[in-house]
This record gives sequence, structure tokens and C-alpha cells, in this order.
Amino acid sequence: MLSAIIVAAGQGRRLKAALPKPLVKIGKLPIIIYSLNTLDKHPDIDEIIVVLNAKNQRAITRLIRNYSFKKIKSFVLGGRRRQDSVYNGLKMVSGNSDWVLIHDSARPFIDKGTIAKVILAAKKTGSAIVAVKPKATIKFSQKNNIVKETLDRDNLWEVQTPQVFKKGLILQAYKKYAAGKVTDDASLVEKLGADVLIVQGSYQNIKITTCEDLLFAGLIAKRCIHAI
Repeated sequence: MLSAIIVAAGQGRRLKAALPKPLVKIGKLPIIIYSLNTLDKHPDIDEIIVVLNAKNQRAITRLIRNYSFKKIKSFVLGGRRRQDSVYNGLKMVSGNSDWVLIHDSARPFIDKGTIAKVILAAKKTGSAIVAVKPKATIKFSQKNNIVKETLDRDNLWEVQTPQVFKKGLILQAYKKYAAGKVTDDASLVEKLGADVLIVQGSYQNIKITTCEDLLFAGLIAKRCIHAI
């Protein structure tokens, strides 16, 4: 059994929108509906836990109930940090679930094929993530913004979600390391010394963070077909 956690508990301050970010529309649909639709229809996913915050909980649950999603098990409130929110979601995963997929609602354009690939990869190693190669030149600096090194792009990945883990592994990682500062779930598994396999993702799987991202997302949405 595989459980999906969709994280929609962030404040979205950088977007500077009047609505909570998951409710902001791309085309005709709110951001959160795109990924929920894809996850709900995916044959490998058995249940979905949606993580919200106290400010957007009522509006998002009301919105979601207008759609015919069949796999949503529960809504849960998140915490102060993203990792706190994910941990709250993990606590709601069914006891007989073997695998957990974690996805940010701010990435609306995840596709069925990529989900299948990252699940298959995780079953080989216990954990797998979606990522793309950076297109730009990346430089490393320390003090005073002085360049120390130009990094080799061949060895770099820009990490996305979804990320998939054996349930026992991700729970162990959270229990041991969630108090520290991390920016994605795989970082915690890496601290355990476990292997994390990378799956090539899509450059269309963008994260909506700023107004500029919304403009790009509008163009992507015109090319995507979401029968809801």
C-alpha cells in the first residue's frame, strides 16, 4: 500500500497573493487541484493525506469537497516548518501502508509517468527523488559573495517533488533528525546513511513561489490536459 502526502501548509508570502497559495488559480483551476487530480487518479496511490494550515484549512477543504476525489483519507494541520508539516502528515498514514510519497502542492504539473518512475525507483533502494539538471552555471561562494568555485553541472541536480520512501525509513529519519534544518525530506534519509536514487524529472514540474512563476505556469497549463 502506498500513501501520498500533499503539503499545502505554507504561507506563500513571496507570492504576495490575496488568497492562500493553494487556492490561487492557474487558468481555471486552483493550484492544489492540479496535483490532487493527478495523484487521485494514479493507480499506484491508495490514499492521500492533505496537510493544511489553520488559515487556509476551511477554504481548501471546502474547495476540495467540490471535486470527486476518491482517495483523500484525511486533512491534517501542519506545523511551523515544512518538515513539521510533513511529520504531522506521516502520523496520519495508514498502519498497513508500506510506502510514502511526499509532494508539494506548489508543484501543480507533476505527471503520471514521473510518479510511476519515482515509485519504481524507490522500490529498488528504499527511497527515490525527482530532480532535473540545472541549466545555468552554478558558482559557490562563502564570505562577501566572492566566488570560491564554479561547480560542475554534470554532478548537480535541482531537486523536486514527489519523493518516495519506504515508510519505516522515512519515519526513522524524521524521528531522529527532524529537529534540524532541512529543505527536503530526502536530506533526512541521507543523514541515516541510506541511498537515495535520483529519477530524471521534468522542467515543467515548476514550483510556484513568485508572481513570475504564475506567468510561466499559465503557459504550461494551456498545454496540459486535466480532465476533472
